[in-house]
Amino acid sequence: MDLKEKIKELAQTNLADSAHFIVDVIVSKHKPMKFTIILDGDKGITVDDCANLSNKLNDSLGSLIEEQYLLEVSTPGLDHPLKLHRQFVKNVGRGLKVNTTAKKVITGKLTGAETEKIILETENKEGKKGETKLIEIPFTEIEKAFVTVSFK
Repeated sequence: MDLKEKIKELAQTNLADSAHFIVDVIVSKHKPMKFTIILDGDKGITVDDCANLSNKLNDSLGSLIEEQYLLEVSTPGLDHPLKLHRQFVKNVGRGLKVNTTAKKVITGKLTGAETEKIILETENKEGKKGETKLIEIPFTEIEKAFVTVSFK
């Protein structure tokens, strides 16, 4: 097991709430090493959630890593793609921009996240204005997916 996986496992075991989950662990090998833990939750994450995990993880990492390091625990920002099925479920009802493996970009409202696919409601560009259609996209065809924000 590599260092990234060890840290991810350690972080997951230190979570106080089962509604919280680790999205990603980023390891920077520059000196001092920096570990960024991306934390999310089915009902959101607070600053206190990040601080609590950081404190618990910092205690545990001391025995695993001998050299100096920086530890950052944060939530996924808008520039961080959705990676886990749980994130898609959490974001049902929100706007989504999906880059597919076929190099297509599809935007719409996420109306469902099933085991093998997501369902997007998109505006039909052919035909009458205001018409919508549902598009099913298998997870295997999603290269990246980002939540979109509307300022309307």
